[in-house]
Amino acid sequence: MDALTTPPPKRRIALIHALRNSVDPILGAFERLWPEAETFNVMDDSLSAAVEADGRLTTPVIERFLALGRYAAATRVGGRRTDAILFTCSAFGQAIEAVQSEQPIPVLKPNDGAFEKALARGRRVGVLVTFRPSLDALSDELRDLAARRGITCDVRGVHVPGALAALQAGRGADHDGAIAAAAAALGDADVIVLGQFSMARARTAMDPALQSRVLTTPDCAVDQLRARFVVDPVQT
Repeated sequence: MDALTTPPPKRRIALIHALRNSVDPILGAFERLWPEAETFNVMDDSLSAAVEADGRLTTPVIERFLALGRYAAATRVGGRRTDAILFTCSAFGQAIEAVQSEQPIPVLKPNDGAFEKALARGRRVGVLVTFRPSLDALSDELRDLAARRGITCDVRGVHVPGALAALQAGRGADHDGAIAAAAAALGDADVIVLGQFSMARARTAMDPALQSRVLTTPDCAVDQLRARFVVDPVQT
């Protein structure tokens, strides 16, 4: 096979999760939007409980993130290295930044892609979360990004109580309905970000007019990664 017909190498993307409910949404997004990528999963589902119990990011939690990042970056399959790390957990910005400062490969926060797209669409941005510790962290991240872009942004953060518990109890319809109602209540928001990967499924419970204003973080994250590695503009 000559150089003209040799396919580009598959990119290996490490997915690091702090919530089991984040796994299926991001794998589904890769399957739909970038099936050529090769992904593998690293899980520590006690991290969310640790942050919820302490009410903040502690040094031990940050050290655990660093250990997860080192493991993911060092993993090899057939001599092939990890090309990038995507964290799927939304309440851990400072910990992810610590990994970014240590690793030479791209390390992405879960909401980077969605926030970039949101600011391109409008200035009134709703951010919905179902994990309470994520609310202030994500609202601050979005405001910081807007400030770096020289943009004045009206961030409207909303916690949807009970939705995550419903999802974890197997009541998916209750989870989706609560998020859809909270999104509809945001009224004149130009764009609405479903701030956790586990929330992406709720978009289909919304009416089409509302769906058009909603961004899901798994899809935006995969789009961001694919644009970074797939250079042919026709392909992207």
